[in-house]
Amino acid sequence: MSEEQPNNPLHGITLEMMVTRLQEHYQWEGLAKRININCFKSDPSIKSSLKFLRRTPWARDKVESLYLATFVNPTPSPWENRN
Repeated sequence: MSEEQPNNPLHGITLEMMVTRLQEHYQWEGLAKRININCFKSDPSIKSSLKFLRRTPWARDKVESLYLATFVNPTPSPWENRN
């Protein structure tokens, strides 16, 4: 099943890749502030987060949305130079 998905910005990006990159960018504390779930607040790890997110579709949706907002379609800063 090797379908191409040119309009899917998450195509080819695994949940583990998303969580790892978000954790590196925000750290666990920053992730917990943005997505209020215990797997980011109480003794967080990539492995425990993945286990929870794979079983909880609403939480996975939040992680995917944050990933997209952070790395794929970031909102430009109002202080950014727009010449």
